[in-house]
Amino acid sequence: MGGKGGRMISYSDRKKYCTLIEEAVESGARQELACELICLSPRTYQRWNRGEVLLEDQRIYNDAPVHNKLTEAVKQQILEVVNKPEYSSLTPYQIVPTLLDIGQYIASESTFYRVMREHNQLSHRRKGTAIQRKKPDTLKASKANEIYSWDITYLLSPIKGQYYYLYLVMDIYSRKIVGWQVHDCESSAHAADLIEDIARREKIDKNQLVIHSDNGSPMKGATLRAKMIDLDIASSYSRPRVSNDNPYSESLFKTIKYHYSFPETPFASLNETRTWVEGFVCWYNEEHKHSAIKFVTPNQRHNDLDKAILKNRKAVIEQAKRNHPERWNGRRTRNLIPIKEVYLNPVTIKNGSVKSSTFEGSI
Repeated sequence: MGGKGGRMISYSDRKKYCTLIEEAVESGARQELACELICLSPRTYQRWNRGEVLLEDQRIYNDAPVHNKLTEAVKQQILEVVNKPEYSSLTPYQIVPTLLDIGQYIASESTFYRVMREHNQLSHRRKGTAIQRKKPDTLKASKANEIYSWDITYLLSPIKGQYYYLYLVMDIYSRKIVGWQVHDCESSAHAADLIEDIARREKIDKNQLVIHSDNGSPMKGATLRAKMIDLDIASSYSRPRVSNDNPYSESLFKTIKYHYSFPETPFASLNETRTWVEGFVCWYNEEHKHSAIKFVTPNQRHNDLDKAILKNRKAVIEQAKRNHPERWNGRRTRNLIPIKEVYLNPVTIKNGSVKSSTFEGSI
């Protein structure tokens, strides 16, 4: 009722409140609850009724004007200052000293803050200048050896704080692991050696391949960049700290570390690590029926065998359907149409199709 500092309450209002409380108490209500309902503390009510006669407020009411009240002109001046280009990025604690340096005083820092708060000016007053990082171009692969994705992941070593580094390159069209190496450090030179080896084995022609990666130092190191220029291989990069721009490599690393054979304890040595990775890559490429490519193996798709395999599966199902049509009950058979195109960082437009841009990466 009175609030902090004790708002003055007239005698008539005091009398009205006391009457209401007395009536409530006579009706069986507790005094404390009755006071609470009209936002009056029990102690205040008891002070008012300390004697036989209801007391008036003994404080002297001062209705003199507040001489230090901020004028509208000063408020407007503050708003004009804080929105000037040279002050728009500064706080009041920076603005006031800056004004003092040029011989001008408008108000204190707290007054600046109060006026800015009243006019919703506490947020940034200038237009955002944050760097807008463009999403990487949409890349489309229609066959093997057109777009690779690569990255490095850590594998635990027997020494705490030290790791083995798995360099892994995947063809996004076939999902085949086209190359890998394990080292005890991250190095652009190791990456360059790996890319050169893959280009030789896969017989990559000039201007045939785009390799996508994140922005790590091995990926953008001078040695690797020089090697890719020498091989006429284009490079594409994710936005900084955006793992979703390199989803194929991230997904593959998850498959590796959740594989049933992945050790629960650190690898004992570099050679043991390489032996395990070699076995995993062999299983993944030759045996793993990948869900994203209609459950053929990456090697089968990479060698363009998936179309014949899926066609044969469809024929077997169609024959089974003819032999026992009642088991299908009018339902269509599973979709065994081969995946035609694979996109990296696709942009879906309104009709559901994928917008693909012609890649103009760095060579």
